[in-house]
Amino acid sequence: MAQIDHTDETDAGEEADGLRKIIHVDMDAFFASVEQRDNPELRGRPVAVGGSSGRGVVAAASYEARKFGVRSAMPSVTAKRLCPDLVFCKSRFDVYREVSQQIRAVFRHHTELVEPLSLDEAYLDVTEDKLGIGSATRIAELIRQEIRAKTRLTASAGVSYNKFLAKIASDQNKPDGLCVIRPGQGAQFVASLPIRRFHGVGPKGAEKMARLGIETGGDLATKDIEWLRAHFGSFAEYLYRAARGIDLRPVRASRVRKSVGGERTFSHDLSSGSELRDTMEDIIDIVWGYIERAEARGRTVTLKMKYTDFQIFSRARTLDQPIASKAEFAAIGRALLEDVLPLPMPIRLMGLTLSKLEGGTQDEPRRPDAQLSLL
Repeated sequence: MAQIDHTDETDAGEEADGLRKIIHVDMDAFFASVEQRDNPELRGRPVAVGGSSGRGVVAAASYEARKFGVRSAMPSVTAKRLCPDLVFCKSRFDVYREVSQQIRAVFRHHTELVEPLSLDEAYLDVTEDKLGIGSATRIAELIRQEIRAKTRLTASAGVSYNKFLAKIASDQNKPDGLCVIRPGQGAQFVASLPIRRFHGVGPKGAEKMARLGIETGGDLATKDIEWLRAHFGSFAEYLYRAARGIDLRPVRASRVRKSVGGERTFSHDLSSGSELRDTMEDIIDIVWGYIERAEARGRTVTLKMKYTDFQIFSRARTLDQPIASKAEFAAIGRALLEDVLPLPMPIRLMGLTLSKLEGGTQDEPRRPDAQLSLL
């Protein structure tokens, strides 16, 4: 493990050689923490936000629940089996949005270059901060203090000279932690990481890499770009840069999200109508959670499927007005599925996307993990 310096004598992202000062702030178990904050009886107990019915899905889990293996996107039945004392709370997105606005006001106290990824996380470019503090590490400490004071919630932060490293760093010392990766430390830090920590590398991707002898970032860095292209196709460029701690993307405060969605690759091919309908319900729950987090309003719902022979097809429906509720979104998703049943052959993947968005949060360029978010 590379040594991580938490002092700010020589700031991460110091502007020598034109390096940026980037902070990634990620609230700790945001939805569940809000519920525990507002209901003292839940403090210290395992809490999940989401539906507790047979088809329910965990939208967020407290750290007490995570100790039992409960994770977001997990079926509620599975979560309850892992943690019999788990307390389910219905989601309150109006409250989460209100708290998110308080948090973003803290960000904008220091910089206008804020790129929200969801209600509970964002990138900040503080290369030129409003208050003239100069140290990204000190700014991150102040932001975490201000968030705690105004919301009674904790946040973790990563500080570095690019977005990739800052995001990895924010997860390093969770919860309520700060991690700094300084200029010159990026490649060494990444070399020590398990490959599963790379954003975009899901369980199946990690299994494939293990078969190829890649367990860590250091293993990945030994592979040249041609080898990576041969084994990973268009994903190769991202992997090549990430293994070296390289990320040239700027923080984009004005980039508008074009769509919100997710897709699920199955452990075995599906063909029966009952299996597909059950899977559709899971996808609706998870994707609607993404839509709520992104504060997105859109008019088009698209169903995507990939057959067992890897051919992809999609069906879409566009309304005259933005979709107003989860019930409306679910009804369209179900109708799109019924329109294509029975299927001519089994499928290995299914997903839903909401597009033709109006307003909503700003978004970064499409990330390599976007299509793996439900795996």
